[in-house]
Amino acid sequence: MGDGMQRKPLKYYWQVEVLDGADQDFSWVRLWRRVRRNRPAHFLFWFRLAEHLSWQRNRMFKSLAKGINNRLIQRHGIEIMLGAEIAEGLRLSHMQGVVIFRTVRIGRNFTIRQNTTIGTDFKSDALLIIGDNVDVGANSCIIGSNIHIGDNVTLGAMSFVNKSIPANQVYITEKQCRLIPKSV
Repeated sequence: MGDGMQRKPLKYYWQVEVLDGADQDFSWVRLWRRVRRNRPAHFLFWFRLAEHLSWQRNRMFKSLAKGINNRLIQRHGIEIMLGAEIAEGLRLSHMQGVVIFRTVRIGRNFTIRQNTTIGTDFKSDALLIIGDNVDVGANSCIIGSNIHIGDNVTLGAMSFVNKSIPANQVYITEKQCRLIPKSV
């Protein structure tokens, strides 16, 4: 992974995210049971495998990664593009309608909720960087080029972010409610 993020072994991600960082030793049996019975664990298992395969030099592995990713999009309604770099601790609450572009770099312990889009402008390859311990509320949108969201940031539900946010902040988009009388 680029920009200072170092890839860890695939089993490490599975231990932290699928097995919830259990203090016990890694177990293939426990892993498979969790993947079969838990929808978020199923997604995270296959997403991390696809991500791992996409970083390999072999074209067959890259093709397999794309196939796994496409199947995850169809089955779960979540599109995390291959190339997005997400550190350990990814949490998906209410898994539906999540989109994360390939130009996004996300730190550790990231929580995201339903119907949220995170990405850069279509014309830009500029990065969107999100720090550690960030929590994104439902129906939020983070769009723009060269945006940096600091560590320990909480984005409220229905937030629209198009600028950088410093660390240790709670961000809420103010909504103005206007009543418009009906014409009779």
